[in-house]
Amino acid sequence: MLWDMAFQSSSNTVAVQRPSVLMLANGDHPEIRERAARLRPILEKHVDVVALVDNLAAELPAEQVDFAVVFGGDGSMLRAAHCMGYQQIPVLGVNLGHLGFLADIQPEQLDQVLPCLVAGDYRVVRHLMFECDVQRGGTEMLSVLGLNEVAVLAGAPFAIMDVQLYVDAELVTTYSCDGLIVSTPVGSTAHSLSAGGPILRKDLQALVISPISPHTLTNRPVVDSADREYELVVPAPHEGTSLVIDGKVVGSVTAEDRIRIRRATAQFQLIEVRGHGYYRTLREKLGWGGRLKGTDVSS
Repeated sequence: MLWDMAFQSSSNTVAVQRPSVLMLANGDHPEIRERAARLRPILEKHVDVVALVDNLAAELPAEQVDFAVVFGGDGSMLRAAHCMGYQQIPVLGVNLGHLGFLADIQPEQLDQVLPCLVAGDYRVVRHLMFECDVQRGGTEMLSVLGLNEVAVLAGAPFAIMDVQLYVDAELVTTYSCDGLIVSTPVGSTAHSLSAGGPILRKDLQALVISPISPHTLTNRPVVDSADREYELVVPAPHEGTSLVIDGKVVGSVTAEDRIRIRRATAQFQLIEVRGHGYYRTLREKLGWGGRLKGTDVSS
């Protein structure tokens, strides 16, 4: 009953007429753009396609649209979120990649899913985004809007480094580690999971701090509220110590840098259709059904 009410409430905000849709595909991968172009006629049976954008580093068209359809994998979803910046619109992800935690609609499901969107039989789940800025000597060196995670990686010469963590200006601890990850719930199934961090439900308003190969075994991942301000300081970085945001190296880290992470006003808006809930995605993508898909029982 609660599930049905959640879906019915979204129909009040969606027009009954054919929605206007923006198609987004990562042009850095020609095969993805070509597959998106081949799938366009399926979309046009149900919705009005305003444009197919294959440059996710450029500004989006100014036309008003009801939602965007992103073709690719989770990397394409991240780039789409960055491309939209502080003007986020609802997004449907069509998986042309591998795992697809965010882009979990398969191409062959479009003819079934699109009529549900036209009828308003879906909901929009808003996901936490963050702002990361670097202060150096009182000057802001950069400010980045992100969706997945902030990571400080030791880099060459690949020795353990110390990373100080502050929460609301209070020193929490100094990690001796190969790196430190501050992740959103969306990012908790990415780099943070590989580092031993927990999986957070994607609509939680929390962040998880996960050390990479900590020298002290009592250093475990910590989950705290997204309403706090987090700050990372590396007193003695290596020559190759880097700041990585959503998988992209954005700069080198110096001893003077104070890396600050806080909740952003923007929220990533992911369209969820009936039958494609959070736990179903985890069950299918992580092989929670007992064994991974494709496992050869004879081997």
